[in-house]
Amino acid sequence: MRTILNLLWLITGGLWLSLGYLFFGLLACLLVVTAPAGVASFRMAAYALWPFGREVVDAGRGGLLTGAMNLVWFLVAGLWLAIGHLATAAAQAVTIIGIPLAVANVKMIPVTCFPFGKRIVASSGGLL
Repeated sequence: MRTILNLLWLITGGLWLSLGYLFFGLLACLLVVTAPAGVASFRMAAYALWPFGREVVDAGRGGLLTGAMNLVWFLVAGLWLAIGHLATAAAQAVTIIGIPLAVANVKMIPVTCFPFGKRIVASSGGLL
């Protein structure tokens, strides 16, 4: 089931979302100070390409630097990527088959806006 959902995801917007993350990751890597944001963006690009079977968990690390990087990321790229997720979710929700994909899109928005302090891990099970 995960493979089917991932293939549908890839066709209906996952590729374009992943390319958006790659673009912002390359942009962030232009400066040494924002290179960690670029690395986080590349990690999210892989997640946006094939999300079913993985989940986002809190890394338990936080602090002033994490909050500052999250704020910079949100202002530069997170907001625009979140809008992309909302637009894609709206288009996917038009059909019954696309509803689970739209739900997954909306679930990705928190990590899209604030990626620092989060990890992407394999899912622990469930129906999918």
